[in-house]
This record gives sequence, C-alpha cells and structure tokens, in this order.
Amino acid sequence: MTLKNRISLLVSLLFTVLFGLASAFIFVLYSNFRKQEFNDRLEIKALSTIKLLANVKDVDYKIMRLIDKNSTNELSNEKKLIFDSNFKLIYSSVNGTKINWSVTDLKFLKKNKTFFKKQGSNELFGVFFDTNAKDYYVLISANDSYGKRKLVYLEYILILSYLLFTAICWVLTSFTVKRTMQPLSSFYQKIKKINENNLDTRVEAKSNKNEIDLIATEFNFMMDRIEVSYQKQKEFTAHASHELRTPLSRITSQIENKIGGNEIDSNSKNFLNIILNDVNQLTEVITSLLILSKLDNKKYENKETHRLDEILFTAIEKLNKIFPDFIILFEIEESENLDSLLEIRGNKKLLEIAFSNILKNAFVYSDNKQAKVKISCVAQNLIISVSNTGNTLDEKEQKNLFQPFMRGKNSNGRSGFGLGLRIVQRILTLHKAKIVYSVPSKNTNLFQLLFHI
Repeated sequence: MTLKNRISLLVSLLFTVLFGLASAFIFVLYSNFRKQEFNDRLEIKALSTIKLLANVKDVDYKIMRLIDKNSTNELSNEKKLIFDSNFKLIYSSVNGTKINWSVTDLKFLKKNKTFFKKQGSNELFGVFFDTNAKDYYVLISANDSYGKRKLVYLEYILILSYLLFTAICWVLTSFTVKRTMQPLSSFYQKIKKINENNLDTRVEAKSNKNEIDLIATEFNFMMDRIEVSYQKQKEFTAHASHELRTPLSRITSQIENKIGGNEIDSNSKNFLNIILNDVNQLTEVITSLLILSKLDNKKYENKETHRLDEILFTAIEKLNKIFPDFIILFEIEESENLDSLLEIRGNKKLLEIAFSNILKNAFVYSDNKQAKVKISCVAQNLIISVSNTGNTLDEKEQKNLFQPFMRGKNSNGRSGFGLGLRIVQRILTLHKAKIVYSVPSKNTNLFQLLFHI
C-alpha cells in the first residue's frame, strides 16, 4: 500500500471512530437527560398528590380520581398507587396499567426515600413522604412516549449524520491527501526516469518551507555530486582507453611487420600470430570502453536525417569484408508509410556501430553462419529484426543480457567480452529506441530493434 493511501485510510478511520464515539456520547447523554426529566415529572406529580393528602382533611378519593383523569399534565399509561404507614393501599387511579409492587419495595422506599426503575415499557417512580400525622408511600408509573419518540428521532438523526459525514470525510480526506501528496508523486515520477543518460535532470523546488521541497533541494545537490563523479569516471576511462590505444597500435604494427618478414621461422610466426590475436582483442575491448565512455546525449546530439536501411546496408557491407562466409538473408515488408518510417534523426556513425554489433553477435552465436534481417512496421513503429539459429539464453540470462561483460552459457568457445549488446542498447536509448530479445521457437534467437517515429 502506498504512503498516500495509507495516510488516507488512517485519517479516515480516525475520523470515523471519532464521529461514532461522539454520536454514541450524545445519544447516551440525551437518553440520561430524558430519563432524569421524566423522573422529575413523576416526582412532581407524586409530591402534588401527597401534599393534597397531607393538607386536606377527609379527602374524597372519587374527586382525586376525577382530578387525575382530567389533569392537563396526564402522562401516557399513568397509574398511581398510594399506601399508608401500614402498607395499606388507600388510593388507586383509574387509568393506566397494572403496577407490580411488594411490601419489600415499600420498605426499601421508606429507607431510601425515593427510587426509580423501569417496569416493562413504563417507568416507575416511588417516594416516601413523612408527615406529622401520617406516612405515605406513593408509586406512580407512566410511559414517556413523547420523550421516547424524541429519543428515536435523535437516534435516526445521529445514524444518518454519522453515515453522511463519514462518507464525506472519506472522500474529502482522499482528495486532500492526494492533492497534498501531488508534489511527492511528481518527484517520484521524475526521479524514476533518471538513468546514466540523463544525470543532468533536476527536480523543481519551489521553496524551503515544506519537507518535500527540502528533499527535492537535497536531491538536486546529490545529483550534482553524482553527475560530477560520473563525468570524472567517464573522462578517466576515455583518457585511459585513448592512451592505451597508441602503444597497442605500435605493438600491432611491429608484430605484423615481424610476421611479414622472412627472418623468422614458422613456429615463431605462429607464436606471434597468437600474440597479435590477443592484442587485437585487447584493442577491441579498449575501443568498446571508449565508445561507452563517450556516449551521452549532448556529445552525440545530431539533428541530421538519415535512412536506416542505408545505414544497415553499409554495416552489412563492412561486416562481409571481415566475415566473408557470413550469409545474411534480407527481407523488407512492404508498407505505405515505410519510406517515412525509415527516416530518422540521429548520429549515423553510432547507428552503424549498433547495426554492426548486433549483426556480428548473430554471426558469432549462429550454428550455420547465417542470419535473417527483416524490416517491418507496425503503426508508427519501425522494427528491424535480426534472428539466427543456435543455442538460446535461459530466463535468468535474459534479464542480464544487456549488462556490461555479461556472457551466457552459449558463449563457451567463442571470442568476445560482453560489451557489444551493451553498446547497442546505449546507442538505441540515445535515439529513443529500444532492443528486445526473445526466443520465438526452439534454438532461435531473435533481436528486435524498435524505433518509434
């Protein structure tokens, strides 16, 4: 999971939990408030009845029932019971449901003065009143239907609000985090494209007021140091290769002159030929390293237009002089836009080196000294395919095929240093092209050079 999604998830979950706790807290507070409010109303009605009994002598209980029945403050399912000091029921209202009571409840009431408890759908309030003349126990039960309706309504409101604001929170959090992290995403996309060919790439830092811009600034400083070190390394390799080529050229000339003379015997000539072959291989390695050290976008930037087929024919012609027994089967797939796709802006010399290296590779690793070259196009892509028959590479070797000095198991007994395909890849990268290796069938190696026009 990405950092952006993780932050969005954590913040959204945090707000979801907080909203849930706040809604539950509000509901519990209002529920207790409703219960206390209803308790107070029952207590007022009970005390009013007791005051009537205490202050009026010879109370007519029929009149009391009539008063309770026609009271404007009558509660839903209201039922009232009054007991004297001997726990004898002296008054019972007409309305309401039955109240379950026991002498134990009245004794508890005498000890604690009041109690409040739930009895079915009703709520029961009891109060003990001690007068100078008599003691009274009052039990009053009623259903707070109005308060409960408000509580249910509040519950619906809280649930809907919770769902609505939770959804809004998730959407806004995701949008806000995505917007906030956009500079970091842009930073990632830019540094992901950096390689040895574009070390001069820098990330824009607008200010030093936030962590992302600070990271970008430090990254640019780091890239400055890396670019300087890389350039120094390339310059050293180029200078060392150039200095080594001069003595090697002299050694080659002296050996060739010695071999061409008549003053040495055949055994000495064979020995010198072996040395000459080793010197030529060493020269080839140094030349390849020199090419790799000089390859960069700025030095070989060339806006001249060339035809790829002409460059390819030139490379084939030069290669046939070196390997006269190399047979190349050439094929061009006809297409309406083929002529325009064959034209490319680039460096002719480098492209010729790339074609020579890929063709030489096909010759060296072929089991019949043959290769097939095909030019085709798909949409706006020009494809130059080079295939040969011979031992192929396994999946592990294919992953490292274009690394310097990489050689597969099929290179046993064949000369080479593993730099040719690396040079091809670097040259194609400079021309915004790429090379792909595949095994289309058994014992068939296929290289495809893809040029996007």
